[in-house]
Amino acid sequence: MNYPHPILAREGWPFIAIAFVVAVLGSFFLPGFLAILLWLVLAFVVQFFRDPPRPIPADPLAVLSPADGRIVKVEKVQDPYAGREALLISVFMNVFNVHSNRVSVDGTVRQVQYSPGSFVNADLDKASTENERNAVVLSTPEGRTVTLVQVAGLIARRILCYVKVGDVLSRGQRYGFIRFGSRVDVYLPLEAQPQVAIGDKVSATSTVLARFPA
Repeated sequence: MNYPHPILAREGWPFIAIAFVVAVLGSFFLPGFLAILLWLVLAFVVQFFRDPPRPIPADPLAVLSPADGRIVKVEKVQDPYAGREALLISVFMNVFNVHSNRVSVDGTVRQVQYSPGSFVNADLDKASTENERNAVVLSTPEGRTVTLVQVAGLIARRILCYVKVGDVLSRGQRYGFIRFGSRVDVYLPLEAQPQVAIGDKVSATSTVLARFPA
C-alpha cells in the first residue's frame, strides 16, 4: 500500500474550508432551504477531494490505472510525446470520481511536457489533442516507454503535476491531480495486452489496464 497522504487530498483543503465557512454562515443568515443547499455543496466538495488508499497489485507486469473513471478508448495510435506507435487506453473521470492521479508503472521520468489548449468535454476524442494537457513520459527498468497524459475537461481548469525529469517513480505513487472533470491517456508499447474494454469502470492503482508479456 503506497499512501503518504490524508484521506482528503491536500489540494481540496482550501475549497473544503471555504465551503464549510460559507455553509456555517448560511445557517445563521439565510433561509432554511438555502442553508441546506450550501451544506449539500460542502458535501459535494468533500466527496470530490476524497483520496482513499488503494491496494497495489503484486503482478510486476501489470500496468495500473492512473485514475478512477470509465474507459473511453482502447486503440492503436501515434504517441505524439514519445514519437512511436502505441496502444492508447483513456480513462474519463466525471465530477464524482476520485481525481488523484497515480503512476501506472515503475519508471524514471524522461520528459514532462505541458501543452496549453481548450476545455472541450474530456469524453470526446479531440480532447486528447486539443485540450490543455500535461504529459509525463516514463522509462521502465526493462526499457519500455509509458506515457501518462493528464487532460483537462469541460470544467477542469487546473492540472497539477508534481514530478520532474529524472524522478524515479513507483507504480501506485500519487503524482498529480486534476480539478473538476477530466481524463488521463495512457500510451503503452504495442506489445501490451489490454485487460479492459470501452465502458469498463476502473479504479486508480487497483485496476489493471494492461499487462506486458513476460
